Amino acid sequence: MARIQTSPVATGAPGIPPRWTRSAKDAVCTAYSSSSRLWFTTSAGVLNEIYFPTIDQPQVRDLQFLITDGETFFHEERRDLDSTTEYIGDTGLGVKIVGHAPDGRYHLFKEVITDPHQPTLLINARLEGDPELLKKLHLYVLLAPHLGVGGWGNNGYLTRIVGHEFLTANKDGVWLALGTTAPFLRTSCGYVGNTDGWQDLHANFKMDYQFAAALDGNIALTAEIDLRKGYAFTLGLGFGRELNRAVTTLYQSLADPFPEHRARFLEQWERACRHFAPLEKFSGDDGKLYRRSCQLLLAHEDKTYPGALIASLSIPWGEAKSDDDLGGYHLVWTRDMVNSVTGLAATGDVSTALRALIYLACAQRPDGGFPQNFWIDGKPYWNGVQLDEVSFPIMLAWRMHRQGALKDFDPYPMVLRAAHFLVDNGPPTPQERWEENAGYSPSTLAANVAGLVCAACFARDRGDLVTAQFLEEYADFLEANIEKWTVTNNGFLVPGIKRHYVRINPIDIADPDAADSIEGKRVFIHNRAPGAQAEFPVAEIVDGGFLELVRYGIRKAGDSLMEDSLRVIDAVLKTDFPAGPCWRRYTHDGYGQRDGGGPFLGWGRGRPWPLLTGERGHYELAAGRDPTSYMRAMEQFANSTQLLPEQIWDQPDVSRRLLKYGGQTGSATPLMWAHAEYIKLLRSASDGRVFDTIDEVRDRYLKPGRKPSHLRVWKRERRVNSVSVGDRLRIQATEPFTLHWSNDEWQQVNDTASISTPLGFEYVDIEVGANVQAPIRFTFNWRETRQWEGRDYAVAIEK
Repeated sequence: MARIQTSPVATGAPGIPPRWTRSAKDAVCTAYSSSSRLWFTTSAGVLNEIYFPTIDQPQVRDLQFLITDGETFFHEERRDLDSTTEYIGDTGLGVKIVGHAPDGRYHLFKEVITDPHQPTLLINARLEGDPELLKKLHLYVLLAPHLGVGGWGNNGYLTRIVGHEFLTANKDGVWLALGTTAPFLRTSCGYVGNTDGWQDLHANFKMDYQFAAALDGNIALTAEIDLRKGYAFTLGLGFGRELNRAVTTLYQSLADPFPEHRARFLEQWERACRHFAPLEKFSGDDGKLYRRSCQLLLAHEDKTYPGALIASLSIPWGEAKSDDDLGGYHLVWTRDMVNSVTGLAATGDVSTALRALIYLACAQRPDGGFPQNFWIDGKPYWNGVQLDEVSFPIMLAWRMHRQGALKDFDPYPMVLRAAHFLVDNGPPTPQERWEENAGYSPSTLAANVAGLVCAACFARDRGDLVTAQFLEEYADFLEANIEKWTVTNNGFLVPGIKRHYVRINPIDIADPDAADSIEGKRVFIHNRAPGAQAEFPVAEIVDGGFLELVRYGIRKAGDSLMEDSLRVIDAVLKTDFPAGPCWRRYTHDGYGQRDGGGPFLGWGRGRPWPLLTGERGHYELAAGRDPTSYMRAMEQFANSTQLLPEQIWDQPDVSRRLLKYGGQTGSATPLMWAHAEYIKLLRSASDGRVFDTIDEVRDRYLKPGRKPSHLRVWKRERRVNSVSVGDRLRIQATEPFTLHWSNDEWQQVNDTASISTPLGFEYVDIEVGANVQAPIRFTFNWRETRQWEGRDYAVAIEK
């Protein structure tokens, strides 16, 4: 039985305020096996953010080695060693890290994996160098637990079992145990910034502190590794829900020689990657980014909640984030997740996509919507509503159906509820895909039109023609108004181009009478610096979201409006790097590294996103042009270990901030959405057509001679103010009603019973004939309660 030591307790409690660490990763690693519920990341040659037992729970800030000769120098891996990181094999997310001393007199070699079957981190380490220097070296391991997803409240102990002395920590029912195949000579538990091992050794090159415990604080564990019998050893860090489980896991993992773990680790990954589609021939790097992208996407699926894929194993600008900000990108965003598994489906892996679809069906809210983002157990983190995130699962379900990949799973109940939510809560979205503004967004409308057509296809396949027609008509209503809602005729960003798509037509969601017109409005831009202008004319705020209209088959690539809109975003958002072109999200974006290199803390400056280069490549392919340069650009935007960043730095190098022109910023690296976009671009190039295009959507909206819809949908939450002759006004509700109405100032009164739909909507259609001059006035008699609405409504006739 393990026995913890509680005396002496460290001084310096509770330590300095905790922070996480740099989000620009060099590697993301895990075993493929679902029994190894452990993930870790690396940056600057050291390990950071170790996740257990689920992919959304970081339990460690960082782990690194400290080196000193005890007399003349003190080195820490992260700051002082010149390190390189590469993968152990062609397949498998394990890494080899080599650190070189500043003067080249010694070298630290590490191979890092997780136990293929248990939650244990394994580091096979070796020191090499000048033999005389090696005899003098002291090597220490420094570990900063952030158990329970936080730095405060951690407890660390010296712990013993027969024949072994090691270090443990616990908080909130999670334990870790740190030990090696070589004995520890000295150990200490201290408080970060005061009595931790770094402070101790930095002061005089010697380990003076030997505290047995550090309680309820921001702590660090330090141990000196015995090098007297050799300069090679294996270090293990085991996790468990109980002390005994963590200790047992640690020593069971250390019992097997590292080469045996390594062989099993690589063999698992090799089997997992055996069946990917051969898309390497379309790459410019012999498939390096393609293969790693596939593995990274697989690695971002949880092993306790199969099908739950997070956006990234990173905490953007984590070095500035404390316990007050629990969320990073290690959460489920429905948009990111569907893009991720669609990317895997492009490789031929439909099994992961099916797991994800089932997971989403189980995470769906009773009203048919999905949380903005959520922990993998389904608990929401942010509570915004984004309509495209409701459409994406419908599209995924239809793609799976078309590929015959649903097996015995029936997504139809999920699809119907999601479709109901879209009809009931649109057309404007409370948040668009950049999660900041409400209104009419080209990208959201594209997703919603495509999602509703897919839902109608499901209904038609089931023989429910009434639901199919209702959904198609609503999708047609959205499609017919896209340009009215999202195109300005008063553009001024590029001389000679007045008509182009905008990022957002802002709408006050709480105002049912808010005008749909776009001109004269201003957009509030979030994340702007204090005192900086934050409101701009709608025509000034543009993004590339309109490209989604082409992606799904709603609009044709190459038409004049598309091409003019491209010229606008190229003029104001595009940066031409040596690697190739890249685009910022939208004009005046404040989400990104600050000028000078400081972290984003509520404000900053948006930087170019590589995933947008992939989106542009898809458009170019759809327009009949060559997408190769965009694929090559994405390959070069990846770092040396093939991780694609969320954003890249577009200013001169800032060495003290580790920022290089054209390299990753402190935002998320890697971003799984970007990796999925790259894979899909390869697949699209292979197929000669955009992989995400939905045939039924394309056939409906790009068919020659098709006439646009004249349906206008009125509901109490989003009221139509006026209609034109030839329109069909649909009065829609979710309860049965009789519409009491007139189009001649009540000289003739009509009472029309609402038509029921299986989807739960009731409606009355009124044709606006050429002879109609007066406004259409109406009220409701609610049939179930036999009550009148109590007020009249009016819809004007446009002349």
